[in-house]
Amino acid sequence: MNSESFTNNRKAFIAKMETPSFALLFSGVAPHKSNDQLYPFVTDRNFYYLTGLMRENFTLLLVKGAKYESEFLFIEEPSDFATKWLGKRMSQAEAAAISGIKVENIRLNQELNGFMHAAVLSDSRKALIEMPKILYLDLYRAKPYQKPKSLQQANELITAYPELALKNLNDILYDLRTIKSESEIKMIEQAIAYTNIGIEALMANAKPGVNERHFDALFDFTIRLHGSEGTAFNTIVASGKNATVLHYEENNKDTVDNDLVLLDLGALSGPYAADISRTFPVNGKFTARQREIYSLVLDVNKKTIKKIKPGLTVAELNKFASDELAKGLLKLGLIKDASEVGKYYYHMVSHYLGLDVHDVGSYQRPLAPGMVITVEPGLYIEEEGIGVRIEDDVLVTENGQRNLSEAIVKEIDAIEELMAVND
Repeated sequence: MNSESFTNNRKAFIAKMETPSFALLFSGVAPHKSNDQLYPFVTDRNFYYLTGLMRENFTLLLVKGAKYESEFLFIEEPSDFATKWLGKRMSQAEAAAISGIKVENIRLNQELNGFMHAAVLSDSRKALIEMPKILYLDLYRAKPYQKPKSLQQANELITAYPELALKNLNDILYDLRTIKSESEIKMIEQAIAYTNIGIEALMANAKPGVNERHFDALFDFTIRLHGSEGTAFNTIVASGKNATVLHYEENNKDTVDNDLVLLDLGALSGPYAADISRTFPVNGKFTARQREIYSLVLDVNKKTIKKIKPGLTVAELNKFASDELAKGLLKLGLIKDASEVGKYYYHMVSHYLGLDVHDVGSYQRPLAPGMVITVEPGLYIEEEGIGVRIEDDVLVTENGQRNLSEAIVKEIDAIEELMAVND
């Protein structure tokens, strides 16, 4: 990703802002963990999308008037004290090179309030635009009735200027982020490539008795060794009956001979995520029953991928996958009526993928070229201790689709051959 990508993202965002208005986006800070420890810092994904910067305690200001629009960045002061204790801070020139924001428009955090008052929120001769009526903030709520973080971050400003109308900048950004650029698609493909290397390492080291946490640790080690920034989400390594729990994350059971192991994992490339599920026999050989269940899920996986095209909705895609799974379950005698499919398949078949694993965007919007979605049918038969999920990451194209994770092994014979080579 180069600075031009982020410059274009800001231009597209500003074009959709009302006039006169301004927007504030915060990179965030690492949350407190315990005593004097902090959780690892993760950049706010909207902030990254508009700047390319992955640093703490930065603020982006975008302003739009009738005759003027511009962008400003406020960063931490690169002091000697901070450098000695925390490492080299990013300079204004470095921030400009990455983001594409003019270096003269990059200032220090302590200047933000004064600049806002003089240049944005006044009718003085120093004002850049006419007095704005609208403030755009990220009003995402992680939980119902939970106050958005941005309201706390901008609390002083909102309190001092109650006449400002608040608007959710996600109404603009979600539409923009849903369609991936060529640069973004390449980043996702690289994340998938790292994930592939990690999965092959797990299959190469699989044998009965290996604990799930061994696979978990080996995946993280392998992808980092090859250049990934780490895992995109908490890795799921679910063997035997554990694989029938959709979001099993304990990863602490010893595998047993004839267990299937369900992997749901993904590597990062920069902040872009992969999300892949594969299922394999820990001893390298599928039983006859496991072949039956796996073959059904694989067939639905491939049929669902082929069905993807512009204009289709995710709801329609899920209904197709659900109906196909129901047909297979009826043939296997596991259900007596198609309406019972929910006993063994209880999640949606697809979600958006990008800067977030469950990426932003409206699911009422029909699929369009440039969207990247997952396809992940699964069956979870608790009474037999069998859970199978096969998940690929798919790009919607002008004429249909392209499976970005096609190279990751999923055919039964190919899995058994790969694991036999590594015996």
